[in-house]
Amino acid sequence: MNKKIRGKNIVSSVWKLVEPIAHNLDLSIWDVQFLKEGPNYYLRIFIDSENGVTVEDCEKLSRAIDKPIDELDPISQNYLLEVCSPGINRYLTRDDHLKKFIGHKIIVRLIRPINKDVKQINGSLLYFDGNSLSICSEDELKTIDILRKNIAFIKLDDF
Repeated sequence: MNKKIRGKNIVSSVWKLVEPIAHNLDLSIWDVQFLKEGPNYYLRIFIDSENGVTVEDCEKLSRAIDKPIDELDPISQNYLLEVCSPGINRYLTRDDHLKKFIGHKIIVRLIRPINKDVKQINGSLLYFDGNSLSICSEDELKTIDILRKNIAFIKLDDF
């Protein structure tokens, strides 16, 4: 039995294991999350494809990774495995997500409000450098610069 992996290492270990399997099915990994919700732990693998993601794609990858993940045995507690699509209004969690969607409409939720009561900004992503991003706000038609550390989440708002 392998020594159990913890925290972010679970995500990176699972990502490395699953990525080539997904690639063989003409899928890409959008994100991997290991988190606790209520009493349950979830290992969520979000997949993407040039042609969109179907339920069948999720089923194929889930079946293909079930045994390899069991063999890797990275998680000490019981968990539920979910393979799913990131959805149309997907969360932009990684640097490559933000770089890919420059010019697209996004929703930014802040950890703390700016200007006394503004906690959410809708607009177009103009720039991202790894530490901060610039958004052209739909409301005020002005550019707003935000440090990434002040952001609770960013999600796509193209549809």
